[in-house]
Amino acid sequence: MQITLKFFAVVRERLGKSEMTLDLPEGSTVADARTRVDEMAGDAAPLVQRSMVMLNQEYAGPEETLSDGDEIAFIPPVSGGDHFKVHADPLDTQAIAASVEDPGAGAIVTFAGVVRDNARGRKVLWLDYEAYPEAAEKMLARIGEEMREKWPVLKVAIEHRTGRLNIGEASVVIAVSSAHRDAAFEASAYAIERIKEIVPIWKKEFYEDGETWIGSEHDYQVEIGRIAQS
Repeated sequence: MQITLKFFAVVRERLGKSEMTLDLPEGSTVADARTRVDEMAGDAAPLVQRSMVMLNQEYAGPEETLSDGDEIAFIPPVSGGDHFKVHADPLDTQAIAASVEDPGAGAIVTFAGVVRDNARGRKVLWLDYEAYPEAAEKMLARIGEEMREKWPVLKVAIEHRTGRLNIGEASVVIAVSSAHRDAAFEASAYAIERIKEIVPIWKKEFYEDGETWIGSEHDYQVEIGRIAQS
């Protein structure tokens, strides 16, 4: 079957084309198409990977099945260069920080949340993160909007990882650029707290003597406070 690919803005410029056709076998998915584009994108691959995908003018998940004649559009990060992604790939802190560079920036603050080897008095072996990716990315974008309302930030990027993470691996990276450092520091601190409150991402902690699901650190602290008062 044959599908049409469309590219816009910085992705279009880097690829040197706004549209092309792609032959794929029957039963292929959005993820299959993205993989093929990644392979042909060369040094533009990181931009493609950070782009959202629209299938026939609707945002699409990676497992959606394609049909002959479908149109896939790669949508680069919008709103001042901001981007918000939830995925299973290792997080590239340097690339995420570079994505918020701006000529007007006097500060770029990067926060990386990493997996530690202990929690709640128990030894942690690894974590497993599960998410509702489409909804989670919308909530991350909402947090970005809130940051812009509260501080004069220039660009924001937030990426959160899913799947199994070993000790020392980054689970979330937040990068913020601003003209002055105070805004970037404060906005970054705000973002991580809001992520714990409203983004549909859950973690399961694996210990030497068992395992447990943790909705969020915020939920945990609320529950501990409730128990203490009862």
